[in-house]
Amino acid sequence: MKFQGIYTPAITPLDANGEIDRKAYAEVLESLIAGGVHGIIVAGSTGEYYAHTMQERIDLAAHAKEVIGSRLPLVIGTGAIRTEDSVAYAKHAREIGADAILVASPPYAIPTEEENAVHTLTVDKAAGLPIMLYNYPGRMGVSMGEDYFTRVSASKNVIAIKESTGDLNQLHLLARRFPNISLSCGWDDLALEFFAWGAPSWVCAGSNFLPAEHVALYEACVVEGDFAKGRRIMSAMLPLMNLLDEGKFVQKIKHGCALIGLRAGKPRLPLLPLDAEDEARLAEVVAALKQEVAAATRPVAEPVR
Repeated sequence: MKFQGIYTPAITPLDANGEIDRKAYAEVLESLIAGGVHGIIVAGSTGEYYAHTMQERIDLAAHAKEVIGSRLPLVIGTGAIRTEDSVAYAKHAREIGADAILVASPPYAIPTEEENAVHTLTVDKAAGLPIMLYNYPGRMGVSMGEDYFTRVSASKNVIAIKESTGDLNQLHLLARRFPNISLSCGWDDLALEFFAWGAPSWVCAGSNFLPAEHVALYEACVVEGDFAKGRRIMSAMLPLMNLLDEGKFVQKIKHGCALIGLRAGKPRLPLLPLDAEDEARLAEVVAALKQEVAAATRPVAEPVR
């Protein structure tokens, strides 16, 4: 498997009682497929996996596979505090026929690089599936470093990384020292830089409700190699990225989905819904973004001769 294109960490819709809405979830997945994304991630941070029970996560992964079938690659997140739980999610991903798994550092424990590598390789052994690493020290408390990458590179299954430190030095380290691990942008406002350093994919929450615009940036930079066009698209997208960086990330992604007619529902506690002011700001930024990206991607008319 090769990670190429836009991979969406799908939201998890909740009904009025705070339970997972399976029908609305299927509609989210169908919307992503219709929107042209290249792969779907279940149990990512945007999917609020940390607020789900183990049974909810297992059921959701199986449901996603039923809906998606073989139309797009399906990646299952294995994030958990306990290695044993991550192993259980990995084994289930293999059982349902998932295409790959997402493996993060276990939060709260603050493992050493060696311990973190042992965690990853233990999960790898349980599943035997292609792995996208997920390096997000802002949530996990530790960052994957050179010693860690050297150790996990012993496995042929470790083929990609969602790099979410926001540190360009980390991007440079991976690109120069570990070309065997395919780069995937995990820090949205650095997407252009990732593509310039050869990243063939981008894991982006905003593609839940703006799939075409995210695909447009990928196509401009990776498929067409047109970074002038890419800069115009990126410039149009930065206000949204800045708004998301202010906080209430999951809430804003869910409301963005509501703006396009999806039944996203509220976030699960401890998160609270957006207020009316935040909803209005998001709607305004999204409307401007869509207009500007449309202008940036409009074909240039041939001069009349």
